[in-house]
Amino acid sequence: MKTTKLFTLLFSLLLLTSCVSKKKFAGMESELELAKADLQTCNSDLARQVKSLDACNQEKSRLTAELNSMKSNMTLREEQIEDLRSQIDDIRTQRDKQLSTVDDLTTLSQSATQNIERTLDQLDKKDRYIGLLQAAKTRADSINLVLAVNLKNVLADGINDQDIEIKVDKTVVMVNLSDKMLYRSGSANLNADAKRVLGKIAQIVQSRPNLEVMVEGNTDDDPIRTACLDDNWDLSVKRATSVVRVLQKDYGVAANRLIAAGRGEYNPIADNETSEGKSTNRRTRIIIMPKLDEFYDLLNPDNVPE
Repeated sequence: MKTTKLFTLLFSLLLLTSCVSKKKFAGMESELELAKADLQTCNSDLARQVKSLDACNQEKSRLTAELNSMKSNMTLREEQIEDLRSQIDDIRTQRDKQLSTVDDLTTLSQSATQNIERTLDQLDKKDRYIGLLQAAKTRADSINLVLAVNLKNVLADGINDQDIEIKVDKTVVMVNLSDKMLYRSGSANLNADAKRVLGKIAQIVQSRPNLEVMVEGNTDDDPIRTACLDDNWDLSVKRATSVVRVLQKDYGVAANRLIAAGRGEYNPIADNETSEGKSTNRRTRIIIMPKLDEFYDLLNPDNVPE
């Protein structure tokens, strides 16, 4: 009886225990299912978070690359800004130089204008001076032409053409007389025909008191030495002096208008290798020309009329 009661008690306890365990197991299974669901939810969340993390990392990399690019661009911009500042400084410097140059040019322009005005004034004076010279030359040419014509007219009578030559050379009239018409050979003494010719020349010279007369003796290259003559220099000078004395003493030409000069054998106009050339070189040249002081006054710019 007791055994039955004990068995019944044990069976009741066992049955009670079994019921409790199943209930607990079912609860645990339920918790396990919930835990699995939570785990799956966590795994899903984890996957999303991982994916989000990857996206963030990619975005971070992109942003980092963009930041680096921006830093590089900023550095480049800073360099460009610095270069522009340098260019601006250079432009300002050039501007200041140009302004200074403009000021200098303005000053130079004013100076140049003054110089141009002075130059134009000088050119005007020179033009007037040139006009004066041209007029004087024209007048001198006309006078010389008339003088040459008059000389030819007065010397034409009784004189051979080969013994006398009259020509206008620049500002002077030149009369070339052969030595045989004036002197004896190797002598400085004038013959009678020479004095007659010189008288006609003196007549023209006296009609032009503002002119001077230079008598120039010339010889050939044959050497000469006598008791009265040392060489051709001496002969040429003495012949010129003889002519000057006749013009002064016999025909009244003022001494201050006369010049005597000897060229010797050193101014030939023909070849001394022939007798004809030697004869041509033995000549006395009478040069009728303006007075030197009047000629120099004519060339003096200070004498140009205002």
